[in-house]
Amino acid sequence: MKNFHFIGIKGSGMSALAQVLHDMNFSVQGSDVEKTFFTQKPLEQKGIQLFPFERNNIKTDQHVVVSAAYGDDHEEVQRAHELGIEVTKYPTFLGEFIQQYTSIAVTGSHGKTSTTGLLAHVLGAAFPTSFLIGDGTGKGEENSKYFAFEACEYRRHFLNYKPDYCIMTNIDFDHPDYFSDVKDVFSAFQEMAMQVKKAIVACGDDEHLQGIHANVPVVYYGFNEDNDFQARNIATTTEGTKFDVYVRNSLYGTFTTPGYGKHNVLNALAVIALCHYENVPAEVVAEHLKTFQGVKRRFSEKVVDKQILIDDYAHHPTEIAATIEATKQKYPTHNVVAIFQPHTFTRTKTFLNEFAESLNRADFVYLCDIFGSAREQAGNLTINDLQDLIPNAKLITEESISILKNHENSVLLFMGAGDIQKFQQAYEDSLQ
Repeated sequence: MKNFHFIGIKGSGMSALAQVLHDMNFSVQGSDVEKTFFTQKPLEQKGIQLFPFERNNIKTDQHVVVSAAYGDDHEEVQRAHELGIEVTKYPTFLGEFIQQYTSIAVTGSHGKTSTTGLLAHVLGAAFPTSFLIGDGTGKGEENSKYFAFEACEYRRHFLNYKPDYCIMTNIDFDHPDYFSDVKDVFSAFQEMAMQVKKAIVACGDDEHLQGIHANVPVVYYGFNEDNDFQARNIATTTEGTKFDVYVRNSLYGTFTTPGYGKHNVLNALAVIALCHYENVPAEVVAEHLKTFQGVKRRFSEKVVDKQILIDDYAHHPTEIAATIEATKQKYPTHNVVAIFQPHTFTRTKTFLNEFAESLNRADFVYLCDIFGSAREQAGNLTINDLQDLIPNAKLITEESISILKNHENSVLLFMGAGDIQKFQQAYEDSLQ
């Protein structure tokens, strides 16, 4: 039996892949920095051993998988080379692993994680399905028919994959530290499209995706009439969002998704279209669409006294606008209080005006200091540059967070891709 060692196992994709292999009865362990991340909890629950980085973690009987974040200068990678052990980058390993199954890559600038989670939930109700989600969740089924996985466009990592199907949710300019503009992002998606083997399911309401060319059929979904799969008669209910689906202008069925906001309807449409293509009965899809509990850090709710606290990964202006819209739909009688932590200096600088525009949709705005990434720890702008563009926005720290108590009967929306969760935790601690 293969023994796997994961270098950087707490990364969201790495954590999920480790869980998949563990579920398939492989021996799995891993190493990482000693800081606690939410991705390590499922690893610990499954009894997967975690070690601090240390060259002696590497043994001759291991297959070593390394996170794309680490290079040949990492001490454990160096040790593996000294011992003549095979070292595989995460995207390379995943690209080879998926070939055993009917593989479905889910990609897009926004909505990948939620759509992958929803697809795994619905498809898994009909057939044995393994999945890898970007929130650090993974599940392996030894007799899987399908493998659903999140495919990230950053640094063109998704070009390591040649999936049977690909869901493309949208194309937007993000990761300005790597992509030069939206044309550069489009070129990456176009290259990905040429690697798909059976069909592409793409959002037809996205102007960029309308220009995608492929050697396989491209099935479009959206709200516009010229889509193959169209959502009509959309209504907000206490259970979520209800809508009719028309397939090439013929009524296919009525569906309800527990989520709110147009983006959740689009995510559901993508899954419905893929399942239709694979002949999953509409009744099965409708039944399991209703019971989806969501994924980690995507509109994760908690009621505390007279406030609703929501933790969300939104870190791009498009995502912030969608999250605020969904909050207002679900809680129309509450004030929406946005607590936002910008993620990376390059992204903050590139989208400074767009961030201000999106955040201004909230009733109150609080800003946390910019969270740098491993690639850039400082920039030539500060959080004050964003504050200057948002009337009445206040700066907030873990020490001053108790000011949020003043917002009774409100939704506190904690948004960001850094460590915004520590601000929510500090606020909850202040209530004790």
